[in-house]
Amino acid sequence: MNYSVDKKKSDEFSLVLGGPLFQLFIRARLTNDTLGLVKRRVIVISLFAWLPLLVLSVLAGEALGGAIKVPFIYDVDAHVRFLGAVPLLLVAELVVHQRMKLTVQQFIERGIVPAQSLPEFEALIGSAMRLRNSVAIEVSLIVFVLTATHYLWASHMALESATWYAAIVDGNRQYSPAGYWYAFVSIPIFQFLLARWFFRIFIWARFLWQVSRLDLHLVPTHPDRAAGLGFLGGSTVAFVPLLLSQGALLAGLIANHIFYEGKTLLDFKPEIVAAVFFLLLLVLGPLCVFAPRLAQVKRQGLLEYGALANRYVREFDDKWLRGGAPLDEPLIGSGDIQSLNDMAGSFEVVQTMRPFPFSKTTVLQTVIAGLAPLLPLTLTMISLEDLVKRLVGILL
Repeated sequence: MNYSVDKKKSDEFSLVLGGPLFQLFIRARLTNDTLGLVKRRVIVISLFAWLPLLVLSVLAGEALGGAIKVPFIYDVDAHVRFLGAVPLLLVAELVVHQRMKLTVQQFIERGIVPAQSLPEFEALIGSAMRLRNSVAIEVSLIVFVLTATHYLWASHMALESATWYAAIVDGNRQYSPAGYWYAFVSIPIFQFLLARWFFRIFIWARFLWQVSRLDLHLVPTHPDRAAGLGFLGGSTVAFVPLLLSQGALLAGLIANHIFYEGKTLLDFKPEIVAAVFFLLLLVLGPLCVFAPRLAQVKRQGLLEYGALANRYVREFDDKWLRGGAPLDEPLIGSGDIQSLNDMAGSFEVVQTMRPFPFSKTTVLQTVIAGLAPLLPLTLTMISLEDLVKRLVGILL
């Protein structure tokens, strides 16, 4: 098998290294062909979305207070969104680019994609990259962000109180100068970056689904208990910055409602639970496309290794319990005992195969990464002094 040629093809796989916006960033010297200059990209984009809000709100006297209920400086959601979530979305691009390429290479290096399926595998990579580079898709995302998602933010996520970006007059929201930049520039920038990430996850899920339909070489006795696909579970670490950005976004939204609308963290239990399920679906959902193949491999493995084990134990029984062993062959030290134990171990591995190519630990890590930004909000339910006292009491 020509691994050098195949690996070169898999090197082309990247969920983020392409598309019209990527080309625009290259021309603006905000990135290069390997997604470098990430600090420059983070600073320019974050400040382009956030700094005009600060300047315009200062000029309008809405930065620190006045007659409005939520000044700009105290708007937790705005700061977290543009100084926390946006940088994390941009950092996630570099992490995913580096790790996903290695993950795709594992299909070849581990021999999971056999030689006869390599042309199809390479065609799937090419199809995914063409979809990633689609101009029509990115234009559609921009239109979607400026229409549907803008309406969703304005009608369901914006505060109903008088804020630095809008006043409520006769039940209608009237934007301030800073509010116009916020609603029609800053928010769409964030929503487009986020929507583009969702599209990339779709490309990843589509690619994995297509790969799952190839003639793969999966071994039911593989010690990862996923027929050799356990490496896919490790790929979820690449999405940790994306998970943190979503958790930070949720934390910012909840914080504003707690501080300015009198709600508590427990009022948002349904939203938090829904966010957890959404993040699990976002990161682990694409890997679930292998569940039917893994179930098939397990059924076939139980049949084949069950028949093999049955033949071996019958021969063992005939030899050592029914008088079939030679008189000069001692039982002590015989390799038959170790072989019997090895056979039992192989059959147990097949029996305990997981239905998905990830473990419970991976699920827990995903949940923790998504909920970590919410931890500071627990202080709204208990004072810092009481929290310190309880911690000291536990430790002492």
